[in-house]
Amino acid sequence: ELLEAVSKGGGEDAILRHTQRNKKLFVRERLKLLLDDESFLELSPLAGLNMPYGDVPAAGCLTGIGKICGVWCVFMANDATVKGGTIYPIGVKKQLRAQEIAMQNRLLSVYLTDSGGAFLPLQSELFPDKSHGGRVFYNEAIMSAMRIPQVAVVCGSCVAGGAYVPTMAEEAVIIDKIGTLFLAGPPLVKAATGEYVSPEDLGGAKLHSKVSGCTDHFASSEKEAYECIRNVISTLNYDPLPEEVIEHDGPLYSSDELLGLAPQDYRCTLPVKLILSRLMDGSRFQEFKANYGTTLVTGFGHVEGHLVGIVANNGELSHDASLKGSHFVQLCSQRSIPILFFQNTAPHTAEPTSISQVWQLKAQASMMAAVACAAVPKITIVIGGCYGSESYIMCGRSFSPNFLFLWPNARVAIVDSRHFSTVPQAGDNDCTGDESELKHLKEKLEEESSAFYSSARLWDDGVILPQNTRKV
Repeated sequence: ELLEAVSKGGGEDAILRHTQRNKKLFVRERLKLLLDDESFLELSPLAGLNMPYGDVPAAGCLTGIGKICGVWCVFMANDATVKGGTIYPIGVKKQLRAQEIAMQNRLLSVYLTDSGGAFLPLQSELFPDKSHGGRVFYNEAIMSAMRIPQVAVVCGSCVAGGAYVPTMAEEAVIIDKIGTLFLAGPPLVKAATGEYVSPEDLGGAKLHSKVSGCTDHFASSEKEAYECIRNVISTLNYDPLPEEVIEHDGPLYSSDELLGLAPQDYRCTLPVKLILSRLMDGSRFQEFKANYGTTLVTGFGHVEGHLVGIVANNGELSHDASLKGSHFVQLCSQRSIPILFFQNTAPHTAEPTSISQVWQLKAQASMMAAVACAAVPKITIVIGGCYGSESYIMCGRSFSPNFLFLWPNARVAIVDSRHFSTVPQAGDNDCTGDESELKHLKEKLEEESSAFYSSARLWDDGVILPQNTRKV
């Protein structure tokens, strides 16, 4: 339901203005004209959902990964039905994440620009800092230096910061009567000088194709523009290594059964092999140190024909489990085998620290270091709880996995709010009011730990359905 709501962009009225008055295609229709097929992974589609930006339904830009002419590409497409494609802080964050993925995986970048530039009332949250809007342009320059191609289509009105994205790309297409580029549009010209100038005369397709040279290709329609971009990509001489077609079996057990296995109560642990048997090719799993440190499951298997190392929570990360995890992660790094982490970390208890916990701490620190230093691709799926330091050890967001996805039942928090069941008494009546304060804190933690709260803030790359995990 949430994905359906977000896919409607700025709502029916905004879509009508966009498609009828301006004769423009909707952002997802543009992607269909560009992509080789339907296999497109949309990144963080719920980013911006229910965030405190007034009536903005989502981030106002769509990012994802798909293929054009057989080449894997990262897409950054403005959705002009959301406030005219104006850039909000979450939109900047979403674009920067897409560029990070492009750089890390050396993926060609395609920008579909249709943006009113920065949303001025929030300029302090999206303009001045290192990780704000200017970083998008910096990254474009760095990617060019890395010889990662970038192409753009000006498929709407691109104003101010929105105009630099296509002009910094290696090749840009502009669409006649639809695409415009200017630092300040006609209303600001009128306000500043009293002069009226049409969008076409100030920054239309003919001007930028014939006079300024800001764009490299003129297209008479959107359809022609996307055909042009496909032709450009076919001549980039950017062919990655051909992908092997690997024969593989499906799991012996139905992936649909993961809907019934997704953990919802984090006070007890589901045997994680029940989940692995519905994810691995042929349900085959070569376990490593099967009888040692059993609260962590490690081993090798294949997903869609690709050999991976598996590190999966099966309870609290004990001393032995952490040592086993360190050993296994180092093996994967040494053998250049990608690692899949399946997180369902145990919530920290409110019990006082014991000597055994201190002993466990050192082993966990060892595994944390091994995970941080493993020079292989890492993908993390949060299948249940993601709590405290164990979330770091299991390659949470701050440990920079290549991708991080959540199941809808996932909880992301430093502690489990259910541990605040009682208030410690510090004296006679010292705790007056503590109960209501505690109730408020529990409610706040409960709201902020949901998968949807996390994904709205781009702390992950998206909420995915359990049965789609192999495909994603």
